[in-house]
Amino acid sequence: MIAEVGIAPETRYGLTALEQTGLIVPTCNAAAYFPALDMVLKKQGLDPKQILFIDSCSEDGTAKMVAEAGYGLWQIEKKDFRHGTTRAAALNYFPEATFLVYLTQDALPTSEDSVRCLLDVFADSGVGSAYGRQIARPTAGPIERHARMFNYPPVSEMRDYSMRLEKGFRTAFHSNSFAAYRRSAMEEVGGFQNTIVSEEVSLVARMLLAGWRNAYVADAQVIHSHNLTLSREFSRYFDIGVHHNMERWIIHQFGDVGGEGRSFIVSEARYLWSVDPALVPVAFVHNVLKWLGYRVGVHSQRLPNSIRRSFSGQSTFWQDEKTAQDQESSRAAARIA
Repeated sequence: MIAEVGIAPETRYGLTALEQTGLIVPTCNAAAYFPALDMVLKKQGLDPKQILFIDSCSEDGTAKMVAEAGYGLWQIEKKDFRHGTTRAAALNYFPEATFLVYLTQDALPTSEDSVRCLLDVFADSGVGSAYGRQIARPTAGPIERHARMFNYPPVSEMRDYSMRLEKGFRTAFHSNSFAAYRRSAMEEVGGFQNTIVSEEVSLVARMLLAGWRNAYVADAQVIHSHNLTLSREFSRYFDIGVHHNMERWIIHQFGDVGGEGRSFIVSEARYLWSVDPALVPVAFVHNVLKWLGYRVGVHSQRLPNSIRRSFSGQSTFWQDEKTAQDQESSRAAARIA
């Protein structure tokens, strides 16, 4: 179990949290993002050897750019990438690291203190995980700007398991676009596992059950947003539905996502009505597709594997007819019991 609240014992022997950190960035054809990301990473106070890029056989020169910049590079086949198990395996690259920071290739820290700011919360030894605030890109439209404002507000928050009664599923909300973890907390609950998406939500939910706290750090910021097409929106929420079906224990412990979804839709409608009323019906169509994708994903076990692959944004997850689904369902049932 976790220690009493206070200064984490790992920081009492002369090393700062930053010096005990490994930063991991999965990439696939990230050449367009790399120059800006490289420039910002070099200002974070980390040695290049503390940063690992996991490249899924990019075809645009990403690996060459990473190697020339002096970062660690691990190349894997695209078919072998998994959101959970690939990130879990990357820990072996940093066997001495106390803290692990995960960043996606298209998330750009807004300042030279972004990583340090995210790590500061680990001075409290009860904190097992933390994630930063995501700011919409300057080119983002109102729909995506609202999504970032709703999910990543300007006020920081510390969550524990008891808050599920008030916040429901939101208690375990997390994002590996910019997140940090205490290694001992990860190892205590089994680390990242083989999930189709939302590997961080499954991990943080297990941490909360074990007594750790999850911090949202609004001052640790990255620029990160997506303008998804309707088909990609459907696929994204199909995969989330699959995840919730495979990890039903999270719904059992923290409640379903219905309340959060309704709050989002109301907030979005009010925001769009104030900035661009013509987008209200557009957002309605997007939300219908999200709901439909999610519901189909929740019942995906009834579909043939070929259909699941065509609906999913993670087609390689289904490449083996014997996917992890049965194993995940069994594990979920065991947790609920």
